[in-house]
Amino acid sequence: MKTPKKELTNMTNLVRNINTALDSISEHWQPHRLTSINDYDVKVVKIQGEFVWHTHPDTDELFMVISGNLTIQLRDGDVQLGPNDVYVVPKGIEHCPKAENEVQALLFEPKGTVNTGDVGGEMTAKLRELG
Repeated sequence: MKTPKKELTNMTNLVRNINTALDSISEHWQPHRLTSINDYDVKVVKIQGEFVWHTHPDTDELFMVISGNLTIQLRDGDVQLGPNDVYVVPKGIEHCPKAENEVQALLFEPKGTVNTGDVGGEMTAKLRELG
């Protein structure tokens, strides 16, 4: 079955370039929605410094490093991620991302997931849309 041209044209409007999206972000720890699929958001974020210890009681959280080196601190030991590495923090596991130098990453989370999970606080960021 052929896809009508009109649908193909609309699909091209959804094409996003990860590097272009990351280049448009200036602040650290401020996730921006790159796209959505079903009930999940794919977010781009720049990370530097240490975040807050938190959990996501109801969902796993997937980190995919695009550039840099990310440490995900867990109570049982640290997970080290480099470019093109992916790691899933299981739901309910306390964790704290940190990066000595800037990291560019993708996050895959259910829509509505708060970046600081169950702790809130001043590092809680409203999900932003890319311009």
